[in-house]
Amino acid sequence: MESVHLKYLAVNPVDLQWGTAVNSAGFQEIAPGMDYPPRNHPSRYVFTVESGRILEEYQLLYITEGRGKFRCETLGRNKPVHVESGMMFLLFPGEWHSYHPDLQTGWKEYWIGFNGHFVDNLIEKGFFSKARPVFKVNIHEDIVALYNEAINAAVKQESGFQQFLAGIVGRLLSLAYFYDRNSQFEESDMARKISQAKVIIQDNYTDISPEDLASRLCVSYSTFRKTFKEYTGFSPARYISEVRMSKAKELLTNTSVSIKEVAYRVGYNNHDYFFTAFRHMTGRTPAEYRAMTQGARL
Repeated sequence: MESVHLKYLAVNPVDLQWGTAVNSAGFQEIAPGMDYPPRNHPSRYVFTVESGRILEEYQLLYITEGRGKFRCETLGRNKPVHVESGMMFLLFPGEWHSYHPDLQTGWKEYWIGFNGHFVDNLIEKGFFSKARPVFKVNIHEDIVALYNEAINAAVKQESGFQQFLAGIVGRLLSLAYFYDRNSQFEESDMARKISQAKVIIQDNYTDISPEDLASRLCVSYSTFRKTFKEYTGFSPARYISEVRMSKAKELLTNTSVSIKEVAYRVGYNNHDYFFTAFRHMTGRTPAEYRAMTQGARL
């Protein structure tokens, strides 16, 4: 597609109440040897590679061809990070940054700029940080399609377009997070082992321990536990408990077997321990959960 720059999109207080408001979107192709930023760059966003700039918005950029360098205050102004096709990087409001394509390759870049408490909350919760602004996502048609949808919606600016764009921002951030996390495991054998561990748990959840899993996978327990939690968000023990509780919920909802029998079938020999664990994880006792899901009265 031809270069498209869309800036100063209309944002009103209602748009910000939605959680995200988009104020910039675009695409541009920088040919090898071409000046960067090009002369058609909107004045408010113009910067030189040497001096960099500070924005009042977040921007999420996606490089689909070529390679270049990215610098920011947090990582060090004199410590450029190599970026190439298949990478995204997030600019933070109020932080100095600079980036440019290599003269030999140029690049193709998509971007979308936004503000709002939605992304503020993601950063506060630790999903994104200034210390890790670059994401290895590879080339995905769905990401390109989302940027193009955003550009088309911004061009038309139909009623409710800001809410539509907010959904795209959320999707782009989730894909950056998802693809980057999985790329960390694709280069090792551990992704296959974690997937295998999850299958083993599903087949043996009543009598499997984290230590047993590590042994069956021929991995040290400390390495297995650390990697499993990074990959799934749960420790192996917690994941096993989650599977057991999921099975218990199915039995409580779809059968009339006693609660003691439910506990036994999902791997708890101690009924009282099952009762305590179930209430801790669901906020309800097994009897209360059954009554709720079966529409019965206690």
